[in-house]
Amino acid sequence: MRAFTVLAIILALAPPALAAPATVADEIRQLEHDSNEAYQANDLAKYFGYYADDFRGLFPEGFSTKADYVKSWTETVKSGHGIERFTYSDMQVQVSPGKDAAVASYHAVATTKNPGKPATDERFNETDVWFLRHGTWKLVEVHYADVGPGAQ
Repeated sequence: MRAFTVLAIILALAPPALAAPATVADEIRQLEHDSNEAYQANDLAKYFGYYADDFRGLFPEGFSTKADYVKSWTETVKSGHGIERFTYSDMQVQVSPGKDAAVASYHAVATTKNPGKPATDERFNETDVWFLRHGTWKLVEVHYADVGPGAQ
């Protein structure tokens, strides 16, 4: 009985474990939140850490590899531009039957800094494709579709 009492006390005093995401979709939503927070903070190392080496982006300017995107976005941020605020809404997450791939899509508004000028809002529909590789989720494809001012 004494061992049971000691175990009960230890469990009662132990700090609660961090809650794991309930589903793969929840995990992807958290990754989207975290990667978009890094994007908004212009934290390039953290932001690009979410991307797979074989990443391909389809941006309004055209296709991009990870190396090209890292180069161009780093130059943009270092020039004083970058993101002032990033918001998103209407996120939908679809998970593959094998739970090793997922697609997140949503409406996004990126408020970009423009040194010496007012910030501007750019509106996109965004689709992100995530693959689970060696136990880690990585972005393998991103598609930004420019929807223009006021559109969704």
